Amino acid sequence: MPWRVLRVGDSDEHPGVYQRCETLLKDVPGDAQAALEDVESGHAEEGVAHDEHAPPLADDLEALGNRAVHPGEALAIHDLEDSELHNRTQARRVVAVTHLADPVPASPVTPQAAHRRVVFAVTALATFMASLDLSIVNIAFPALERSFPSDPRATLAWVITSYGIVFGSLLVIAGRTADRLGSRRVFFAGLAIFTAGSALCGLAPSVAFLVAGRVIQGFGAAAMLPASLSLLLAAFPAERRSQVVALWGGVGALAVATGPSLGAALITVGGWRSAFFVNVPIGAVAWLAGRRVLTRSGPRASGATPDYPGAVLIAVTLAALVLGITEGPSWGWSSAPVVGCFAGALILGTGFLLRSARHPEPVLDLTLFRARSFSVANAATFLYAMGFFAMLLGNILFLTSVWQYPILQAGLAVTPGPLVVALVSGPAGRASSRVGFRRVLLAGFTVFFCGLVWFATRVGLQHAYLTTWLPGTLIIGLGIGMTLPVLGAAAVSSLDQNRFAVGSAVNQTARQIGGAFGVALLVVILGTPHTLGAALANFHHLWWYAAGTTAIAGITCTLISHTPRRQVEPVDAQLAETRAAGDLHAAAAVNARALA
Repeated sequence: MPWRVLRVGDSDEHPGVYQRCETLLKDVPGDAQAALEDVESGHAEEGVAHDEHAPPLADDLEALGNRAVHPGEALAIHDLEDSELHNRTQARRVVAVTHLADPVPASPVTPQAAHRRVVFAVTALATFMASLDLSIVNIAFPALERSFPSDPRATLAWVITSYGIVFGSLLVIAGRTADRLGSRRVFFAGLAIFTAGSALCGLAPSVAFLVAGRVIQGFGAAAMLPASLSLLLAAFPAERRSQVVALWGGVGALAVATGPSLGAALITVGGWRSAFFVNVPIGAVAWLAGRRVLTRSGPRASGATPDYPGAVLIAVTLAALVLGITEGPSWGWSSAPVVGCFAGALILGTGFLLRSARHPEPVLDLTLFRARSFSVANAATFLYAMGFFAMLLGNILFLTSVWQYPILQAGLAVTPGPLVVALVSGPAGRASSRVGFRRVLLAGFTVFFCGLVWFATRVGLQHAYLTTWLPGTLIIGLGIGMTLPVLGAAAVSSLDQNRFAVGSAVNQTARQIGGAFGVALLVVILGTPHTLGAALANFHHLWWYAAGTTAIAGITCTLISHTPRRQVEPVDAQLAETRAAGDLHAAAAVNARALA
């Protein structure tokens, strides 16, 4: 019985296919292959509404029986280049053939796709909490000063610096711990610790309890963020990872951008405690949903145990330095406690460096600093963060103390800056890939410097938001968007790919530690003025200080290689920064984490 070929529609629609079929329809003497019989259906769709089936086509298929094939299948059965015996013994059934140009209908949402969406939501909630917390605490600081009037600003500053010290000290080894114990286990541990720390902060009866809660939050965030990104990457196929991680980072950017206004609204309604309590329901939802969708993952790395004592050593070293700086004005710079803090930090810091040089899994891999661009970019990041974090808190304190804005109004007043950062950081990253890191960084540092000088020279006692404050905020936001994300990419541009993740985590650590020192220096610069005029002068000093650190960081960036050995966009760098312990999947993209 010959094979029969059903032509559906006009053969002029696909001349290439049907011309080849004409050759197939000719029987070749001596060829053992069965001849192909041409059966052409009419215009089956004529006179049929677009939303109805065509009965003539169904009739043709039914009449041909199970030895009917589409012309495209006939080409596979009867190869033009090889007319030898074919090895097919069974015919293919044609179930629904229309024409070759029909679009493939959209796939319905599968259970697997729905599962992935829930995984994304859970991991995004984790990054939203951690990012929102950074913005809200700055907004809550004036309310803390009013709630604890007997505690000096130097003591209250630990609410911010303690979190940065712990988070920066643990970020690298937390990622390696997730590799050893499993990302799911570490994620839930970090989520529980962070949520418990938030509850403790909200219930804190004193500053000491509040600082303890912030330390717990730092532990939780350091464990939660690297593990959450690992779980997200594992849930999606490789071709979609860049997209979903960019969205994941976008949630962090949204939290940072809306943090001032959202935090101000929460504090206005429920007081400063609500800034911490807001994390409790979010953490509970993430926990309940995560227990259902996050799959168990076994250890993926072996070898030496991460240097946990080294992490404690660097945390104590940094705490001693911050304590000496913040208490220097009140205790006396030459007093025994302050000198002891600095001496202890020197001894402990030396021991930390020696331990890092010998340990197989150190907190700080000193061999990374052999790359000049890495060393220069991290030095610039540290200097930059010293001014950047001081400016963030200083602006809120100025608006609430000198201009005497309510917290809600102050939060709304500073919101345009983060919004500009979110808009600019992406184009800045793409520009750095085209023209090099150095040019973009120098331009960004110049803009940032000009914005700080604008504040230092134009802002006065008179309220002039539209003509003075808003232009400066927009200029500063533009400068931050051009520098902060790009610095993270420049730091790892000269590293080998297998060291990309830990190198970027070191850069994040430098940022957090620099921020802790910046807030400590803010306490020293602002002091305790007794008049608005004296307070304004101190804020001018603060902005000049931030401008100075920005200028030094910009000058430092001139040493970054103009043409790095490996061009890395900021989106890639921020993925590795959050992963923190080696990229077990594939380099993906997210620059928004730098906005925090």
